Amino acid sequence: MPLDPKGLGAALDEPLTQHSTLCRREAGAFQQALGQGDDVVVACTQEARLFTELAEQTEGAGAVPIRFVNIRETGGWSKDAARAMPKMAALLAAARLPDPESVPTVSYKSAGRVLVIGALDAAERAADLLADMLDVTIFSTGKGASGGMQERRYPVMTGRIEALTGWLGAFELKWERSNAIDLDLCTRCNACIAVCPEGAIGFDYQIDSALCKSHRACVRACGVAGAIDFTRDPQSDSDTFDLVLDLRSTAAFTQHAKPQGYFQWNGADTRALIALRGLVGEFEKPKFFSYKHKLCAHSRNEKTGCNACIDVCSASAISSEKERQQIKVNPNLCVGCGACTTVCPSGALTFAYPRASEQGVKFKTLLSSYQRAGGREPALLLHSQEGGTKLINELGRAARVNAEVRGVPARVIPVPLWHTASMGLDVWLTAVAYGARNVWVLMTDEEAPQYRDAVRAQMDVAQAILSGLGYQGQHFRLLHARDARDLADLDAALQSPPAQGVGKTAGFAVQADKRATLELALDHLVEQAPARPELIALPAQGSPLGALAINKDACTMCLSCVNACPASALQDNPNAPQLRFIEKNCVQCGLCAKTCPEQAITLVPQLRLTPQRKEAVVLNEMQPYACIRCSKPFGTLKAIEAMLGKLAGHAMFQGEALERLKMCGDCRVIDIYSNPNETRITDL
Repeated sequence: MPLDPKGLGAALDEPLTQHSTLCRREAGAFQQALGQGDDVVVACTQEARLFTELAEQTEGAGAVPIRFVNIRETGGWSKDAARAMPKMAALLAAARLPDPESVPTVSYKSAGRVLVIGALDAAERAADLLADMLDVTIFSTGKGASGGMQERRYPVMTGRIEALTGWLGAFELKWERSNAIDLDLCTRCNACIAVCPEGAIGFDYQIDSALCKSHRACVRACGVAGAIDFTRDPQSDSDTFDLVLDLRSTAAFTQHAKPQGYFQWNGADTRALIALRGLVGEFEKPKFFSYKHKLCAHSRNEKTGCNACIDVCSASAISSEKERQQIKVNPNLCVGCGACTTVCPSGALTFAYPRASEQGVKFKTLLSSYQRAGGREPALLLHSQEGGTKLINELGRAARVNAEVRGVPARVIPVPLWHTASMGLDVWLTAVAYGARNVWVLMTDEEAPQYRDAVRAQMDVAQAILSGLGYQGQHFRLLHARDARDLADLDAALQSPPAQGVGKTAGFAVQADKRATLELALDHLVEQAPARPELIALPAQGSPLGALAINKDACTMCLSCVNACPASALQDNPNAPQLRFIEKNCVQCGLCAKTCPEQAITLVPQLRLTPQRKEAVVLNEMQPYACIRCSKPFGTLKAIEAMLGKLAGHAMFQGEALERLKMCGDCRVIDIYSNPNETRITDL
């Protein structure tokens, strides 16, 4: 691996000493660095375990943070390694950044009570592997190949499962017991099996009603045990468990991300059993999201607008609360993918760990360090910490031994994320404003299919903006690689040419507010843009930017859309019948279109580049209607005429009653009480 310690040190503004065998005979240098009390960055991930053990054995090193960064597979093992020094400087600089700030946590408590669901023979074999650590209960779905053991070691339930819900430490099973044999009373003496003439009873100790001919010999054979009762009514039951091991081929949960504490086991891979055995005690995880109800564009006035977060969530953790007209996120089910925050157009949902501002600092550090070290045309490769990291390491290793594999290019900076779906166009565009020529997202089969669709839709919008501004090339790309079989395709994709970037990099910081960050990025990109058209059309799917088209012939200026708008994009004028619109505020949630009784509103995804985008413009205005009694304006001419036309044939609005519709509220009351022809309650 070609290394330039002086060049790296200059880029990082500190002297560096190169070590070749730091994990072996030069380990003393590592321990000496720990003794100085400063943060220690180790540019090797292969021997992370060894370095951690050395730190534990070093006196006074317990409080020294140690961070590991991979500059070997990501840069040194590449056909482009000779030019990789700027990338290495960037990776080392980012590794020195502080850890993300702490956030509230979500707690789980498990006493180790596990429910095993499956055929009785397989369930009992699985139970034998868990019983020394966990309290096992079996739910039998049949006898399987050989049926249950003669010795009854575990509680066994059976019947029809009605529902299984919950998460680690809080699973609830609801089922219906309808079989004539009560497994709690059954002693497995096998007398019923021996006497049944139809063979309707198997070694699951349940009666097959399709075979049973009601001889009832089994009842007599059961004798004093009394486990068989054909007169017993079906009954519903429920119980709670901390863990679930499901042996069935079809999972109890349909979502891509299963609840924590739920495992499927095929009987071969023992990793599920190992994980189960370790889930006893109290556990915590970060609360990955932050939710601001006031910004949410999900619902208003019993109308549903934006459903993006509910549709994209792979853990079924987000639901609609129609009574409160908002969404509800279950933190126990949330797996921290951040896809909901990516597709949220208003910023009501934000990713909390790490925060967007912390990711922004990381991107700025990577790109500025890379450029300061002499690097050109940087590309960010965002990937997952597990599957993505594994693929990149395999690509680097392949480049080391295979002349046909080029490896990660010098200009491509891999960035591990908690989850690849946790970022959207606001941060991607910010990265371009910071100087990135490309932003690529590498996904594997870890991610749910809807995440790829959501990220691709966001990329289409971001690319449409940059292409509309005249930046040449493809800036954003979704790379999909399942495993090592796709390394050749990944290797070729990473060699893609750079797209056109900004002439001057931005200095703004990523904000906590998603819309604020997006506006800062847009302002800088427009300022540096090769072209500035008045309008850029954007894709309809996934666009958080746009305008509204009003059918003035249909609009009656009822202004119900103003009340429904969660972003204050639609406004009225207290001094005149006007409908005003600020395009910068519009999140394209569609609540206004769904609320409009005349269906006069259409969403128009676009980005306007003129100052008019940030100003209140009049979409529609009408002549006011004056009260026929006092001449005070109280509505629009079109709205009153439409109301009169619809009610003219109604029996309750004839004569004077119809005329009152032409009056303001005050005059209407006065006319009712002053009219001698009106019927009063005292007359009845």
